Amino acid sequence: MRFTLGNIELPAHIERLRSAEKVDLVVVLSHLGFAQDAKLAAEVSGIDVLISGHTHNRLYRPVWVGSTPIIQSGCHGSFVGRLDLTVSGRKVVDVRHELVCVDEQIAPDPEMACRVQEAVAPHRKFLDQVVGQVRSPLDRATSLEATMDNVLLDAIASAAGTPLAFSNGWRYGAPILPGAVTMEHLWNIVPTAPPISTIELTGDELRAMLEANLERTYAADAYCQMGGFVKRCRGLNLYFKMENPKGHRIEDLLIGGSPIHGGRVYRAAMLGEQGVPKKYGSNRQKIEVDAIQALQQLFASPRQVRGNRRGSVVAI
Repeated sequence: MRFTLGNIELPAHIERLRSAEKVDLVVVLSHLGFAQDAKLAAEVSGIDVLISGHTHNRLYRPVWVGSTPIIQSGCHGSFVGRLDLTVSGRKVVDVRHELVCVDEQIAPDPEMACRVQEAVAPHRKFLDQVVGQVRSPLDRATSLEATMDNVLLDAIASAAGTPLAFSNGWRYGAPILPGAVTMEHLWNIVPTAPPISTIELTGDELRAMLEANLERTYAADAYCQMGGFVKRCRGLNLYFKMENPKGHRIEDLLIGGSPIHGGRVYRAAMLGEQGVPKKYGSNRQKIEVDAIQALQQLFASPRQVRGNRRGSVVAI
């Protein structure tokens, strides 16, 4: 398998489809992300419709790039995008779009609901185990920090015994409402159950890692964006200017209320192999607790679990 931007391959495919196979309609189904797909549509002619994914945008109306409409339909099955096209003479002459909210007014398909129940049945007892309570909603809907990830970071920092913790800016994970938290919720938060590791980073490495992450999130060239949110951080305060050039976005980086020192070593917890890229840090050591187990321990503790936002990363 190989993954590309598609801008090199698409023109030849479109030419073959239109010339040799005489198709009426060219639809591109992409998982590049909205910004990347907009650049793709600007570079490649002949795309009648571009159905975009990855960045979970709720586009209530199509975004037109030249003569190509782009649609995205949110995430977690919350919406269905409906696109009606009128094609005449091998050309699209009319486009109608609706972003349909999947709520209680839409009845589940009985056959599909039955299939889902059958697939989950052997695991239902395990998934329904209550592990604790949460007092505020948990979500991953925001770019700079999110309540769901703050709880996850608290869990891994507690398990590893570190003040600092890092995880990826993932987009998956449906919101969790206040109330009982089950094993199914934990696997929704972090379905890969990655291992937890500790790592030592200098202040200079911390700054370089976070600058690189901000560039991959907000690069002016859409093709250079990674598609995820900003790295999730615990134990520090980062203030940055989004519009600044690569390598110069961070204005202040504080730990414990004081500016970081370039040569000082800071110990942190991280998730999986990507929590801190391999070129940063030293003395990586896995602990005997994975992310799911750490969350179980957090929710089993007597203190109340809340997913408050802390202002860990602030655009100024």
